[in-house]
Amino acid sequence: MISDKNKEYIKEMNNEVFNTYLAILKKELVPALGCTEPIAVAYAAAKARTVLGCMPEHVTVQCSGNIIKNVMGVTVPNSQGMKGVDAAAVLGVVGGDASAELEVLAKITESDITTAKILLKKDFCSVSLKDGVANLYIAVSVHAGVHTASVKIVDHHTNITEITKDDDVIVTSTASDAVTSGKPDYSLLTVNDIFDFALSVPVESVKEILDRQIAYNSAVAQEGLEHAWGAQIGRTIYDCGDGRVETRAVAKAAAGSDARMAGCALPVVINSGSGNQGMTVSLPVIEYARELGVAHEVLYRALVISNLVAIHQKSLIGSLSAFCGAVSAAMGVSAAVTYLQGGDVSAVSRAITNTIADAGGIICDGAKSSCAAKIATSLNTALLGSKLALKNRTFQPGEGIVKASVEETICAMGYIGRIGMKDTDRKVLSVMIGKADVNEQCS
Repeated sequence: MISDKNKEYIKEMNNEVFNTYLAILKKELVPALGCTEPIAVAYAAAKARTVLGCMPEHVTVQCSGNIIKNVMGVTVPNSQGMKGVDAAAVLGVVGGDASAELEVLAKITESDITTAKILLKKDFCSVSLKDGVANLYIAVSVHAGVHTASVKIVDHHTNITEITKDDDVIVTSTASDAVTSGKPDYSLLTVNDIFDFALSVPVESVKEILDRQIAYNSAVAQEGLEHAWGAQIGRTIYDCGDGRVETRAVAKAAAGSDARMAGCALPVVINSGSGNQGMTVSLPVIEYARELGVAHEVLYRALVISNLVAIHQKSLIGSLSAFCGAVSAAMGVSAAVTYLQGGDVSAVSRAITNTIADAGGIICDGAKSSCAAKIATSLNTALLGSKLALKNRTFQPGEGIVKASVEETICAMGYIGRIGMKDTDRKVLSVMIGKADVNEQCS
């Protein structure tokens, strides 16, 4: 039931803003199986084989540095432990379902895995780094006899900008055209409007997507707590903790990442194109809502805050960066937990500012088991930021990158993540692929 107050708010609120926020949630909160970078490679490969119309004799993959960085250390789901761009591409070709997009590998069989392992030992798939392209760039070409097909993905994990078969161009668009076609206007996101929207949106408008986020992500977290996935960060925090809600909230998010980075075949609902961010932004909020005994409607509203605040920050940074996305997700958690404990929009703004001021320097060195630990670190910072905010304490303008308002501070972090850390991103990749002589620098 929508209250009279909320009806009046919806009536008065800029319809464009209201409809845009709903569209953003529906676009961003979608299921994905496994780490989204290897899945995007598998998706492109499966799509290319579909276009070719037969099993290829050879596959060629060109990727940006950020894709290579985020694929080399993570287990491809449903692969029996395989890692790497070539493994993702070959599995996509052998048994991927392109129509399932980010769940492309959901129906991989034992036979598919066996075939993929055989092909990986042969000269079936070649992978190379593509310089001078978008941070998220994947180009897959498949060849059989005189026939070829290719698929190119740019900027977002399912954003196909080009499909060719032999000499015919089937689909072509610039990355910006493809991304903006039907895309909501993310520039309309502000903390004040996010807070007002979350408190006033009819629950039935967001219930389906948030119920799916709650169910999927809770299941992965439980899997991570019950079994020995990855580095077992979540289990360690849970087992060595004191049982408080803060400990459980951090442990569950980390456990979900443990399972996912190690190849768990359960799907998650993502945020900002990332499953780790999707789990980070939701699981602690769910745990706090249960601890506080709030109505389910209040949980939905808290999740709206958490998801949209994270998206707001990440949209200014970009899909892939040297800035760890767990921090953006943790900012959303800080805001939502503050709201759950009675904080108004001013307190929420303080919590976001506190989180940025504290954890803004965590770098992304690819998807792998230590992502769970970075999630834990970011969430501990977020929960501290919330506690400070609820006591009317916050970092002040001029202290580091903190600005006069929360929006300016978010923009400052966005600038650093998108522009300032470009060279950091290149240096991190150089270290990861062995092109940097780190010993020379330390001597």
